[in-house]
Amino acid sequence: MITKIHFIVNPIAGSGHNKLDEEFLSEFFGNGFYEIQVKKSQYPKHAHELTKRSIDEGADIIVACGGDGTINEVASCLLNTQILLGIIPMGSGNGLASNLKIPKHIKKALQIIKSYKSIDIDVGTINNEIFFSNMGIGFDAHVISDFEKSTKRKLWSYITSVLRTLKKYNYSNTVKLSYDNTTETISPFLLFVSNSNELGYHMSLTPQASLQDGVLDMLIVPKLSFFYMVLFGMLFLIKKHYWLKKVRFVKTSSLHICNTSQQKMVAQKDGELLESIDNNIAITVLPRKLKVCIP
Repeated sequence: MITKIHFIVNPIAGSGHNKLDEEFLSEFFGNGFYEIQVKKSQYPKHAHELTKRSIDEGADIIVACGGDGTINEVASCLLNTQILLGIIPMGSGNGLASNLKIPKHIKKALQIIKSYKSIDIDVGTINNEIFFSNMGIGFDAHVISDFEKSTKRKLWSYITSVLRTLKKYNYSNTVKLSYDNTTETISPFLLFVSNSNELGYHMSLTPQASLQDGVLDMLIVPKLSFFYMVLFGMLFLIKKHYWLKKVRFVKTSSLHICNTSQQKMVAQKDGELLESIDNNIAITVLPRKLKVCIP
C-alpha cells in the first residue's frame, strides 16, 4: 500500500536554506512505499489553500514545514479527519513542535513522520479562528507586534522586543472576563490562554499546560507598576514569573472576553497578530481533534 505524504513548505522559513525538495525527500523515504509531493506557499493563507488541495488529492500525511504560523494554516484544515499532521520545525520559535519534542534537525524530524506514530491533541478556538499553542491580549500581543518588525528572527531579537515593549507599554484596555462561574473586570497587563506549555525558544508562561487534558490554561496578570512590569519580564526570562503574587493561573474549558473600553484590543494567536479582533471573544477547547506525528 502506497502512503501519500504531502509537504507544505514555507520557502522563506529558516532563512530559506533547506533541502526540502521532491528529490531529497523521495531519496529519504525511498523503497516505493511512499508517494511524495512538495508544495511551496507563496503568500499569506496559501498554505491553507495548498492543504485543502492535498486533502482532495487523498493525502495520508500532510507535513507543515515552517513556523507556528504555517503549522496553524495546515493543521486547521485537518481537524476531525484521519489525516496525520507532520511537522518540520523551520520557524523562529517553533513552540508547538518543541512541546511535542520534534527536533529541528530535518532528517530526525522526517524519521518521526516515517515511523507513523501519532497522538490526538486538543485544539483551541477564538470565535471562528483556530489556535494550537496559545493566544493572548495585552503585553504578549504587543511583543509580537514589535517582534514582527525585526529582520532577524532569533532569540536575542525576541528578548529585545520584550525589553523594548516594557519601556513603552501602557494599559489601553479594560475587559470583562467570564469563565466557569466567575466574572471580573480587569485592565490586564497580560491575559494569556494556552493549549501547550511552550511559547518557543523553550520559554513558557504556562508550564502546567497539556495538549491532551481537555482544558486551556489561562494566565492572568493585572495592572502592574513599571517596577513590577520589569520584574515580571526578568522573572519570565528565567522561568520564575509565578513568583509574583499577582500572577494567577486558571484551568478552564471556555471563557469569554468583552472589551469594555474604547481602545481596540491587540491580540495574537500562535505567535502571529490577529488581523482583526471583535470586542467580544469566545474561547473554547475542542478535545483531541487533531492527529499529529510524534517521536
